[in-house]
Amino acid sequence: MSSVIEKFLRYVKVDTESMSDQEAFPSTEKQKDLARILTGELAAMGAENPHMDPHGYVYAAIPSTMPEDAPDGPVVGFIAHMDTSEAVTGHNVQPRIIQNYDGQEIILNQDLNITLRPAEFPDLLSYQGQDLIVADGTTLLGADDKAGVAEIMAMAEYLLAHPEIPHRRIPIAFTPDEEVGRGVDFFDVKKFGADFAYTVDGGAAGEIEYENFNAASVRAVIHGKSVHPGSSKAKMINAILVASELQSLLPVHEDPACTEGYEGFYHPCTIQGNVEQVTVDYIIRDHDKEKFQQKKAFFQTAAAFINAKYGEGCLTLSIRDSYYNMKEQVEPHRHLIENARAAIRACGLEPVTMPVRGGTDGARLSFMGLPCPNLGVGGHNFHGRYEFVCVQSMEKSVEILLKIVELYSRGEKL
Repeated sequence: MSSVIEKFLRYVKVDTESMSDQEAFPSTEKQKDLARILTGELAAMGAENPHMDPHGYVYAAIPSTMPEDAPDGPVVGFIAHMDTSEAVTGHNVQPRIIQNYDGQEIILNQDLNITLRPAEFPDLLSYQGQDLIVADGTTLLGADDKAGVAEIMAMAEYLLAHPEIPHRRIPIAFTPDEEVGRGVDFFDVKKFGADFAYTVDGGAAGEIEYENFNAASVRAVIHGKSVHPGSSKAKMINAILVASELQSLLPVHEDPACTEGYEGFYHPCTIQGNVEQVTVDYIIRDHDKEKFQQKKAFFQTAAAFINAKYGEGCLTLSIRDSYYNMKEQVEPHRHLIENARAAIRACGLEPVTMPVRGGTDGARLSFMGLPCPNLGVGGHNFHGRYEFVCVQSMEKSVEILLKIVELYSRGEKL
């Protein structure tokens, strides 16, 4: 079994689920369990100053092997996140390798009748004849982003074991709480010590992404008026029905299930409450900055309509920007994109560039002075029980990382 697969199978068994309703950072202490494992492994490999800081970030570096008279060049690092989504539990993950996939349905859990079907997930058909890793249908797998973690670790292990390969210093870092949007709240860009970086946190191997959504979170709190239903005429304001009315004001064609590509959306994530009060948490997404601003303004207009109808203060609205499209920060440094494309082609794949319909740590880091596009890891169907990752794709992703290191050591396309 290759190094990257052995690492991945170990890492996914460590529960690192983050939780959005926590104020602490990281949001769950168990994320530090994997951080400690990674720190120990990096130390055993001979990495430079591997450590976990009080916030749960893991920092280390692969020392330079360039000759002393080598010309200066940019320092390029690699980053992945350790946590998994709370959408489906990451407790007791049981990974399984499907060898030589035949293109048919994969029974994940016979007892619960959970089956991974190509008819529902056609990406499966691209991997016939290759080996897939799945979970048992009761949990997510955790390829988002433990595949990226394992690939960076395999790259580090190879380079540290082969000091004859010339390369500049390579900072690496692993972050907590990416899945709850707080992955770089306390990230120390200066300590990381890179001019540029790549997050290894995408989909299929060979992908490179440098456009992502502009993102905002919205909390709508609806204050109703509870009156006994037998005598409530012209008195009751049912917060549940007002919440439904608010949702009905939003464009039905701008729901995530109706959008793709560069199309943005409004998405209600959670709802809780009763007749007296309801709280609905939304997210707003759009790649285009102007359309993003328009979506936020439209939400405020809808809230104003509700308050005009039911009385001022019926609905209180808070909107908080989460992250922005990294494109404007990455494009001035086209070598990041072109070197990644050259590396992908050199490893036998055709690069695929597409917008991220989400966000990564790199989106925020790009606005913190660390331009940081995103690379694919070989996984599909993230955040759910139907998640899978291709063995050969993970191995190819390690090759791509090594090739990027080589290109920068030679100073190509800068």
